[in-house]
Amino acid sequence: MVASAPHYEVEATQCVRWCTARVLDAGKVTSMVPRRLHHLSIGTDGPRIAFCHGLFGQGRNWSQVAKALAGPDGTDARATLIDLPDHGRSPWSDHFSLQAYAAHVAQELRVIAPGERWTLVGHSLGGKVSMLVALAQPDLIDRLAVIDIAPRHYRSHHWYLDYIAAMQAIPLDTLTSRAEADAILEPVVPVASVRSFLLQNLRRHGHTWSWQVNFDVLSRAGTGQRSVAGWPAVDATAYEPFDKPVLWVAGSESTYVRSDDTPAMRAMFPKVRQVVVKGAAHWVHSDQPDVTIQILDRFLRR
Repeated sequence: MVASAPHYEVEATQCVRWCTARVLDAGKVTSMVPRRLHHLSIGTDGPRIAFCHGLFGQGRNWSQVAKALAGPDGTDARATLIDLPDHGRSPWSDHFSLQAYAAHVAQELRVIAPGERWTLVGHSLGGKVSMLVALAQPDLIDRLAVIDIAPRHYRSHHWYLDYIAAMQAIPLDTLTSRAEADAILEPVVPVASVRSFLLQNLRRHGHTWSWQVNFDVLSRAGTGQRSVAGWPAVDATAYEPFDKPVLWVAGSESTYVRSDDTPAMRAMFPKVRQVVVKGAAHWVHSDQPDVTIQILDRFLRR
């Protein structure tokens, strides 16, 4: 839960009602994890906007932005902050699939607000998921905001496997404090803010510890086309282009979005408009929250 303004924030726990989805994955129909996904709701009125976080993140990473868009009394927007599968408090899966993640997010949005349409915002991994939701189920999405990611395979991205190995190497059975975990991570993850981000996934239960992220599934996928770093180009281009407003936000100090990404992005999203946020790296909404809020507020209400 977010501490402030509790009068209009509602946290949804994992539901006792379970359902399954079927999704096209490289020509095969695969079964998905049980669900519902965990989410946090902010706001009581206004347009609906949902947020999908990046790798190792949680829905609450978008709390500051969501609260600003909802306004002081919660009537300017109704925001939903989703924990993706294998992250936060959402159920775990037995294999990684961007298409499966997209199917789960879409189903969750339909359960939350049957018959309503959404603005969908996704950062990094969540951006890939959000693009697939818009392409596969355009009736659900009114507009799409993709934050610092492109529809391609990031072949050189091996860093997250190093992060997973470093986190798994922390001896949870003898761990005494979060500070100790931070010190163990430091040689592999030297940036303090990144360590803090990763350690949000370390949960304490009395004298025991556990991770909220499904490291085994994410690492087993490696860095290939069907991994976190990948992009299902064949499946994605099989859909009709998403012919609604799309905002493509990149950080000026980030290397995740390149000029040669534009043709593929425009082919799938012909109404895309790109915005570069100065002074922001990959975590645009953390580096420049006020600018991110202004950009999304204009996009949501135009």
